[in-house]
Amino acid sequence: MEFDDVRVDAYMTTDVDTARPDEWVTDVVDRLKDGVEYGGLPVCDDDGRLLGFVGAIDLLEVPGDDPVEAVMSRDVVVVRPEMKVKNAARVILRSGHQFLPVVDDDHELLGLFSNGDAVRSGIERTTPSKVESTREMLERTHGASVGVSERSVVVSSLIPTQREVYADELEGRKYELQHGLAEPLIVLSYGCETLLVDGHHRALAANELDVERMQAYVLTVSPDEVGELGLRRMARIGGLVSLADVTVNDYLTHPLVEKTEPSR
Repeated sequence: MEFDDVRVDAYMTTDVDTARPDEWVTDVVDRLKDGVEYGGLPVCDDDGRLLGFVGAIDLLEVPGDDPVEAVMSRDVVVVRPEMKVKNAARVILRSGHQFLPVVDDDHELLGLFSNGDAVRSGIERTTPSKVESTREMLERTHGASVGVSERSVVVSSLIPTQREVYADELEGRKYELQHGLAEPLIVLSYGCETLLVDGHHRALAANELDVERMQAYVLTVSPDEVGELGLRRMARIGGLVSLADVTVNDYLTHPLVEKTEPSR
């Protein structure tokens, strides 16, 4: 599946907190103070159908004993689960919203799709083209045929080929795993060994969360055809035997993340 075919339901968040129309404003305010991720709550009936949305701005100077339905926005922009991500991103851009409720034909709330989801869908995706380019690189470098399959792999058995990961990005991958959003790994099966090619942050996050198996695109090279793989040599030289050998850089943010200097 290429990027243009990726659907909203592949990246939307499904674990969504909601409010009831008869709920008191004061109760919603308390929940928002607890740090609701989206700065507001979709309002649904007992059958899960979307009725509106109530945001923090809607609750300013509103009596606490007013019902949510009295202040919620009813004209809510929504998207469908089968909509392409690129089109949902356009709707977000044109509507000015940071996120959109995802509903089915009966207007039942299925999840939320945010601008962050749109960005995430376009970076660090384990697309077939990424797998294919890795396969071609291996075949070109070693002059050997490389098989490709997709299956689950044991996380603890993976041999890393990258020496360090960033702590802030590791936390992001943990969130994805906990919400069922993680992309497959790319690994290389070489005899009895499984080398981790792409997805070190995801694999370490899974290891820390005690996730035993993850889905992966598995590239297979026979040791009978290739005496020593470049990736295997890289791991050996770096002293990388297991995920425990990967350093988590917790004192620097990712090099793409820039922060302002604090004033003195």
